[in-house]
Amino acid sequence: MGYSGVRGGMDAILAAERLVRRRRDDAPVEWAGTEQIAQRFRLAVDRIMGEAGLYDEGIAADAFRQAEGDVLEAAHLVRAHRSTLPKLAVTEPVDPDRMVVLRRIVPAHRTPGGPQLLGRTTDYTGRLLERPRERPAPVPAEAGQPQPRTDEQRHPRRFYRLLAELDLVVQHPDPDGSGQDDPEPFDITRRAPRTPAPRSAILASMARAETGALVGLWYRSILGPDGDVHEITLGDTRHGRIGLSITHPHTGRPVEIGRIRVTEAEGIEDLDGADEDRTKFDVGYGLCFGHNERKAIAMANLDIAWRRTGSGSALEQLLLLTTDGLDSGGFLEHLKLPHYVTFRSMVDRKTATRQAADAAERAPEPFGEECR
Repeated sequence: MGYSGVRGGMDAILAAERLVRRRRDDAPVEWAGTEQIAQRFRLAVDRIMGEAGLYDEGIAADAFRQAEGDVLEAAHLVRAHRSTLPKLAVTEPVDPDRMVVLRRIVPAHRTPGGPQLLGRTTDYTGRLLERPRERPAPVPAEAGQPQPRTDEQRHPRRFYRLLAELDLVVQHPDPDGSGQDDPEPFDITRRAPRTPAPRSAILASMARAETGALVGLWYRSILGPDGDVHEITLGDTRHGRIGLSITHPHTGRPVEIGRIRVTEAEGIEDLDGADEDRTKFDVGYGLCFGHNERKAIAMANLDIAWRRTGSGSALEQLLLLTTDGLDSGGFLEHLKLPHYVTFRSMVDRKTATRQAADAAERAPEPFGEECR
């Protein structure tokens, strides 16, 4: 009987796989090409790269197509592919000040050092649905081209520097006691982070977290159901290209091997705690792959919230253990797998408990009615 149940389940699984492949091979319209997906679904591709922890637009686009638009499933595919790749080298530390800025806004200051570059964004457009009835005409090459910017405008001065010069930023002690300003970062891809964790593990976990989960956790922190109300302002919020370098094995000098797009955000919080310096601000930091301002902003604000609640706090556990989309999504998805044996044992226990209770009610008194 057990063998027959397993066999029937396997037949259903194989039939489901055939339906998936048939949908891919016999769809009424052609599959979108890799380059088309990377260009037309840019934000979805960026989100997949960030949540998978692998910067490769082509692979992310192929995963998006295979997952039929399911971003979490696509991230799962890319992370599984990433686990098969060899580790060839470790890049040099990246200096965000070397970023070639494509978009930069500073909501905290009207005229910060350097320009406000709105870039390509829907923040200021009306949310009106456009449904083109025919293929749009090609846009002339000269139309819509951004105005050339100077090197100073593409590398604007960081707003944090202004706050630091005014002595308005609180200085945090060395987090791990090593005496290093920039200790070796925690590699969450090779070791599972556990509390208490260093700040690098917290930031790395958030950079690879599911965007919606991170935004939801940030929103809970902002509303303050746990009694922690945070007053947040944004400093620099940037999207741009930055180079990656490795050490040449023969010359020992750094060599740039490519450029990636990243989003960076600084969150500014007004300190008002009893043990905090109320004459200064705290500044949190967030950086993630691609153009994903929601994640970077949530990261920056949660970075401050984590520091204020302390290492080993409930927030730290939530950031490390519950925001990974593959972990949470995988646990949810596994509920759709067969659980009839487990559930049958639960039913048997409840039935036995009910029968025992009924038998106890029907049992006669041990010494009779007159002995009461």
